[in-house]
Amino acid sequence: MSDRAGRRIVVAGVSGSGKSTVGSELADALGVAFRDGDDFHSKANVDKMTAGIALTDDDRRPWLRSIGRWLHDHEGVVACSALRRSYRDLVREACPDAWTAQLTGDRDLIAERQAARHGHFMPSSLMDSQWATFEPLGPDEAGIVVDVGPEVPVLVDRILEALEVE
Repeated sequence: MSDRAGRRIVVAGVSGSGKSTVGSELADALGVAFRDGDDFHSKANVDKMTAGIALTDDDRRPWLRSIGRWLHDHEGVVACSALRRSYRDLVREACPDAWTAQLTGDRDLIAERQAARHGHFMPSSLMDSQWATFEPLGPDEAGIVVDVGPEVPVLVDRILEALEVE
């Protein structure tokens, strides 16, 4: 467990994929801090998304860099969409040893989960832009791709097993 406890992990995926739930439970299992990437957004970013306007790369850069800085300074897990390779690269600029657990799966299942969320600023109308932005992990990126179909404890176990191998 001590090897895993030093990890700096991004749980990535589209809205509704379970990033916050999986990330929180993963952090608990590792005994490290958890932060939701949404907490790093500027008010302007939140206002745009609330209005149904997709963020631009310029909007995302400061957000992703702040996540990378936090990971550099803390052993922990951050739930963060990090949909494109270039976005994950921005996190790794500040935290080169960041490891990604990318959540993906059936689009209809994820859309159903996203629509069932209440009180979140991310409207379901932005799902198409999220899927259009999504890029799978590259073979040279440290991490694992996890299908979100199973229950959360199974997902966390799969991520922990992958961490043991690395």
